[in-house]
Amino acid sequence: MSEILVLVEHTDGDVKKVTLELLTKARELGTPSAVFVGAGFEKAKDKLGEYGAAKVYVADAAELTGYVVAPKAELLAKLVADASPAAVLVAATAEGKEIAGRLAIKTGSGILTDAVDLKLDGGTFVAEQSIFGGSSIVHSAVTVGTPIVAMRPNATAPVPEAAAAERVDAAVELTESAKLARIVEKVAVPKGDRPELTEAAIVVSGGRGVGSAEKFSVIEALADQLGAAVGASRAAVDSGWYPHQSQVGQTGKTVSPQLYVAAGISGAIQHRAGMQTSKTIVAINKDPEAPIFELVDYGVVGDLFTVVPQATEEIAKRK
Repeated sequence: MSEILVLVEHTDGDVKKVTLELLTKARELGTPSAVFVGAGFEKAKDKLGEYGAAKVYVADAAELTGYVVAPKAELLAKLVADASPAAVLVAATAEGKEIAGRLAIKTGSGILTDAVDLKLDGGTFVAEQSIFGGSSIVHSAVTVGTPIVAMRPNATAPVPEAAAAERVDAAVELTESAKLARIVEKVAVPKGDRPELTEAAIVVSGGRGVGSAEKFSVIEALADQLGAAVGASRAAVDSGWYPHQSQVGQTGKTVSPQLYVAAGISGAIQHRAGMQTSKTIVAINKDPEAPIFELVDYGVVGDLFTVVPQATEEIAKRK
């Protein structure tokens, strides 16, 4: 089967869930080969092998992680030239999409971003995408070069299937342009007990209807009972009620969890664009005409400060 490159997202060897999803999808389409940049391969090897990486191209030169994104794009471009893969898969994160764009230019290839599915149709890779703020679903294919596809986290359920994860050392001589933006400092953001927003299987979000930063504790309580991440609408973030890194929407983060709970969110197109590919959507809003109800699988018309605590209490009882 044709080789498919998967760029590994990790933190010091701790492989992120989205990479396991990409390896699972790559197995459906060909033979996955992971591309691991930076230190920590020995820590990551077993996990990559568990989810089907037949080989792992390892580039652990210190300079590859000392600059912003450009070195990863140059490494991938060299691997595309040397290995002639059938496709390259990356996560549709902010960094992943920038790497994909740079790689497309370097290889003269087409790029598909924010894909929620990818299939082979007569030898052609066809991606399913949500466009125009989520109002339309389209199917797209790359017609030039090597297909480069950025897939949304949670688009594919990760399924293990053991493979060798054979190490293949890789290197690239960086151009001067790749060294123009240097990383001068890294600051670790304290990690709480909740899952990361874009990787969470369940997300509970609050909007303007929450009313204040203090009242977001109601949203957090439900999220903690569900083992969920906490999100927020742009209105809530702009009001200073919740941090910007938790914003879901067109100008925030795109999520695609198994369950999305929207409490006190009207459902403006900006917000819907960031969450409407969620598998199951539940909305709680006291306005029966709120646009969010056009999108949901289950809707509750009521005061969130009555409904959400009741749901939290009932979930706690059933644990």
